[in-house]
Amino acid sequence: MAINELLGALADENRRAVLQKLREGKINSGDLAAAVGLSPQALSYHLAKLKKAGLIYETKEKNFIYYELDLTVLDEAIVWLSTLKGEKKDEN
Repeated sequence: MAINELLGALADENRRAVLQKLREGKINSGDLAAAVGLSPQALSYHLAKLKKAGLIYETKEKNFIYYELDLTVLDEAIVWLSTLKGEKKDEN
């Protein structure tokens, strides 16, 4: 897991707004830009950071690109943070 990319991606309020919007489900880039109030160019920059961190993925359908959450990397981060706090991993 690239914790630096993950934490960097989560540190920006625009990227957090994108993630919040994606909680509602799959959305195309144009609608996503309008929903979070970013220009297409700015959104593209933030989406690249989120993809690099493993927080989202894209699918192409006809002429549209759709984005969805991929939160499996957060599970890894939670485990890492738990070990940092000194919590023991559940042995079940």
